[in-house]
Amino acid sequence: DLVLRVVVGLTIVAHGYNHIFGPGGIQGTAGWFASMGLRPGIVHAWASGLIELAAGAGLAVGLFTPFSAGAIIGIMVVAGMTAHRRNGFFIFKPGQGYEYVLMIAVVCLAIATFGPGYASLDHAFTIDDNLDGWLGGLIALVLGVVGSAGLLVTAWRPDPPKPAGGQ
Repeated sequence: DLVLRVVVGLTIVAHGYNHIFGPGGIQGTAGWFASMGLRPGIVHAWASGLIELAAGAGLAVGLFTPFSAGAIIGIMVVAGMTAHRRNGFFIFKPGQGYEYVLMIAVVCLAIATFGPGYASLDHAFTIDDNLDGWLGGLIALVLGVVGSAGLLVTAWRPDPPKPAGGQ
C-alpha cells in the first residue's frame, strides 16, 4: 500500500509541478490545454496543476485517500478524453495513447478501494475506518467520473475536424 501510494502520489505531484513551473510555465500549459479545446486554457492549467499537487500529496501521505484518488481519476479521464483517446491504446504511438492515464486511474481506484494501509494519515486519524472498501472505491469512482464529465460538458470545446483534402 505505502509504496504504491507514494510512487503514484509523488508522480502526480511532479506532473502538477511541471504544469505550473516546467518549461513554458503555466502560460505554456494554458496554451497546450487551449489547443486541445479546454477553454479558458489558463483556468484549466491552474486547476490541473493545483489539483495534481494537492491530490498527489494527499495520496502519497494517505490523507482523505478516496477523495485524493478520485481527483486523480478525474484528471486522468479528462487527459484520456482530450489528449490521448484518439491516438489508440499504446503510449508509444505518435501523440501517445491512453494506456498510461488508464493505468494511473485504475491504480487510484484500487488504492481507494483497498484503503491507504496502516502507514497513512487516514489510519492515524481513523478516517479509514469509515472510508475503506467499496465505499472508498465508489467515492473515488463517482468523484472522478462525474467531475470529469462535468468539466468536459461545460468547458471542452475542441476545434471541429478539418475536412479531408484541405477544403
